[in-house]
Amino acid sequence: MIKKYSFIALLSMIAISIAGCGTSKKEKVTTLEKPGVGYPSHFKPQPKASINTTLRSRYSPNVTYSIVDYSRLPEWSNQYFEQSLLAFKRSCEVLINQLKWNYVCQIAAQTKNTRKNAKRFFEEHFQPWVVTSNNGGLAGKVTGYYEPAISGSKTRSAQSPYPIYGVPYDFVSVPLPQNLINHKGTVRIQRTSENSGTISPSGQYVAHLSKFYITPKTKALKGRFSENEFVPYYTRKEIYQGAINNKAPILAYANDPVELFFLQVQGSGRVITKDNQMIRLAYADKNEFPYKSVGTYMAQRGYIPLSSASMQGIKQYIQQHPNQMNEILGYNPSFIFFSVAETKANEGPIGALGVPLTDGYSGAIDKHYIDLGAPLFLATTDTRNGRALNRLIVAQDTGSAINGSVRVDFFWGYGSQAGEAAGKTNHPGYVWILLPNGQSPM
Repeated sequence: MIKKYSFIALLSMIAISIAGCGTSKKEKVTTLEKPGVGYPSHFKPQPKASINTTLRSRYSPNVTYSIVDYSRLPEWSNQYFEQSLLAFKRSCEVLINQLKWNYVCQIAAQTKNTRKNAKRFFEEHFQPWVVTSNNGGLAGKVTGYYEPAISGSKTRSAQSPYPIYGVPYDFVSVPLPQNLINHKGTVRIQRTSENSGTISPSGQYVAHLSKFYITPKTKALKGRFSENEFVPYYTRKEIYQGAINNKAPILAYANDPVELFFLQVQGSGRVITKDNQMIRLAYADKNEFPYKSVGTYMAQRGYIPLSSASMQGIKQYIQQHPNQMNEILGYNPSFIFFSVAETKANEGPIGALGVPLTDGYSGAIDKHYIDLGAPLFLATTDTRNGRALNRLIVAQDTGSAINGSVRVDFFWGYGSQAGEAAGKTNHPGYVWILLPNGQSPM
């Protein structure tokens, strides 16, 4: 969607938006007189909060949420609201069961998908909150992702030799309590099933927490049992060296290792066979090691200039230097395991919320700061033409590299054109979260 405002003009509008937070403009309150089936009688739709309300995040002292009027959102009136509403209705497949969202999801179901009706729906039932970044400023970072399609086969062949793995049989997940996030000592693990365990003083396995990659967002230790220890799972380099041979289901085989690598980076995708069959892959789990950029590594080693560190540049270099493939791709220890997704070909991949993503109207966020499933107004640069991209999207996905309050991964869609746009998307951006009237962020 091409906008007429330049990004410089957008900066001015953002500044005006914050300056306007102190106004006392009154908001119209609308309620549903005849609630739909399942509407909880003990929870009534609330009026919009005071226009000068500001809240602080409990995750970061520098992150705040401040209520603003819709007039402060750049190009708000020119949105394709019907597309945003369709994306939000998909969120409601999950959110309808949450008290915070039940009422507006019932209203959404009753709202016809016309631009006028969709615009009225958002304006009457939601309140915009401008979000500050983790450093206390307004600007954050916007990147892009897409659903790739790679060539492959259901069976191994000389043309398709690279396995695409499901979750390994010896892969174990152990919930990690928050009070152990900064603990560097040892804990004992009790095995509860083939692929799960729990921290218990009577556990027969010892885990040295200093060996695991643990961040404030870590919810579980991912590893395997080895003799009397619970150890981190294999790295990408170890997997390339055969560590999980015969230890994991193989869902398909890829023709090209670099294309498979970037499919893992995206977290989902499609394998297209030579007879035009499609195998759709969804994220299932990961070995819980941090993502490291192989492009940056190659530039640092002098293999390619940083300006050529794209998928195409990396692929070309590895084709010319196949003996360095394991070294280069293995630099990134993170490894994704997939499952076969039973979704319609004309629908997007399933995001972290559990619903299909919508091309150009979904995004990945850090759910520590942004409600998963919420409408999100994004202001950034359209990488295709350098103009402003102002759009009402829906936060329906997350990602291990998406960290921070004003941090969005914009979903461009499926295929090569989407991939080209996604690969070039790396711009400053601004975020407003839209929440039901009377509700607060997080």
